[in-house]
Amino acid sequence: MAKKHKNKHGDKSAVIGIDIGGTGIKGGIVDLNKGKLIGERFRIPTPQPATPEAVAGVVGQIVAELSARPEGPGTDVPVGVTFPAIIQHGIARSAANVDKSWVDTDVDALLTKALNREVQVMNDADAAGLAEARYGAGRGVDGTVLVITLGTGIGSALIHQGVLVPNAELGHLEIDGHDAESRASASARERDDISWEEYAQRLQRYFSHVEFLFSPDLFVVGGGISKRSEDFLPLLDLRTPLVTANLKNNAGIVGAALQAAMHFNYIK
Repeated sequence: MAKKHKNKHGDKSAVIGIDIGGTGIKGGIVDLNKGKLIGERFRIPTPQPATPEAVAGVVGQIVAELSARPEGPGTDVPVGVTFPAIIQHGIARSAANVDKSWVDTDVDALLTKALNREVQVMNDADAAGLAEARYGAGRGVDGTVLVITLGTGIGSALIHQGVLVPNAELGHLEIDGHDAESRASASARERDDISWEEYAQRLQRYFSHVEFLFSPDLFVVGGGISKRSEDFLPLLDLRTPLVTANLKNNAGIVGAALQAAMHFNYIK
């Protein structure tokens, strides 16, 4: 259970989550008891070029807007942030859809200084996966949950007994001589203009391999293509149950807020 935090919203537990993407940066106030947003999201287009200083400025604007709302948490409450990169101890080790100057940038330190409050930064797929495991399709599942997002690439999050194992880049597994996401991502299906049946064959090869490596208790499939899950999921034959994600576009915001709250012992 989240601590009761006295803020402008009364005693409702609330933490801000920010989701940094290549085209937009969006944020929301998350009710940690429910895993849902309080009020509307706030979005600002990602600055171009998306340099560290420019992005930090936009994040600051979003946090200021959300904090000023009646339900906004106080400045003693941490902020969670997702970033489209491998994040190791707060440092970006890659840069997808943002300026290459982010590589080796201490994102935690940059945003902590910009916001003047405690910040926890994590990979965007990890954030979405953590949210699904805690509040969404993986809620209450014992053992290992693997959240796989099918989009431009393949994102993944590995959660065991509710604990995230960060930066599991399972979209980059080499299968049959190919980077997995080059064959099985949603964009690969569009590029190659293949039927759902042909796409399911590629997914079968991918999921069977991941299943063999990790023996998960549940696969959760997300990404925009999950809206068409009825066209391909029934065609897959796996030992592991496979379901679609629940939290959709808010998963990153919710997961970021949750991770920050746990990291700084705001909740257990």
